[in-house]
Amino acid sequence: MNRFIVLLCGITLLMNVSQADAQTECIPENDYTLSRVVEVDGRQGIACDGEYYYVSDTGILYKYDKKWNLIKSNRQPFRHPEIANHFGDIDVHNGEIYCGIEKFMYGRGYNIAISVYDSDSLEWKRDIEWCPESGQVEVSGIAVDVANGLVWMSDWVDSRYVYAYDLMTGKYHSKMQCAPTPYWCQGIAVKDNKLYFSADDGEADYGLPDNIYTVDISDVSYKGLKDGTEVVKETPFSVKLTDDGIPVLRTGKISAGANKGRVSHFREMNDFKRAGEIEGLCFDPSTGDLLVLNNRGAKIVFGMSQGPIVDEGYNSEIHEVYIYKKSK
Repeated sequence: MNRFIVLLCGITLLMNVSQADAQTECIPENDYTLSRVVEVDGRQGIACDGEYYYVSDTGILYKYDKKWNLIKSNRQPFRHPEIANHFGDIDVHNGEIYCGIEKFMYGRGYNIAISVYDSDSLEWKRDIEWCPESGQVEVSGIAVDVANGLVWMSDWVDSRYVYAYDLMTGKYHSKMQCAPTPYWCQGIAVKDNKLYFSADDGEADYGLPDNIYTVDISDVSYKGLKDGTEVVKETPFSVKLTDDGIPVLRTGKISAGANKGRVSHFREMNDFKRAGEIEGLCFDPSTGDLLVLNNRGAKIVFGMSQGPIVDEGYNSEIHEVYIYKKSK
């Protein structure tokens, strides 16, 4: 009988230890607690280099100090505003701000490029040429991946893929299929060999919150381009046809393949003051804080504002950065 009691106690102890280990191992990476909400001037992207915050509006760049005092802005950032009118989410690396730019109109992106700006002056420095053969049709966000030497571009129109460019050469590297696909990806950020997506996949009209997703990017092989033939798309989701109803083909450089990333849910943004339009996100390298930009108070149709929601008391759209601290 005593042996049985000792054995039972031993099993119980092992179970408790195993449960404790499991609880320790399963502390979620997404356990971030809302610390502060700050209203800002821009509605698109957020970046931080540990010393300053950078915010993009649709056509303006802003620079804030760590107390959220606005210290500088560039209100005419586009060198050719007739062909580019839109910033997405941004990132900052080595004294430079990386911005995805395009001409955006009701759910379509044109004239895509990566524009690089000086983080001190906010002035334009250079462009990295977009590779249309990759299949990308819009750019909603930029993330610099120092560990892998890449710059990532997200696509709001067709979020099935994210696209990688070589950080040193600016040349197209590869694309990664997101499985499952985050719907309407707005912003991206890189931390610890993981890519984070903010997805505008809630429903603001019904008070349903947006979400953040993550995927491992520790092994992204080069795919590049190859010579080949592919169907011509009339829109991102339809094929161009001849008068006889035959798909139009083109021959030349095409995407040579894609990597596959297994996407997992990171966080539901149910602590926003109002479900609206989630935008950019980043991590503060000096504190580890997660920063997420959200817009509320405007009716949005295919990515474009239709004015304030007056029946809720809004007279303009409000742009806020939500600051989250990692729970310990």
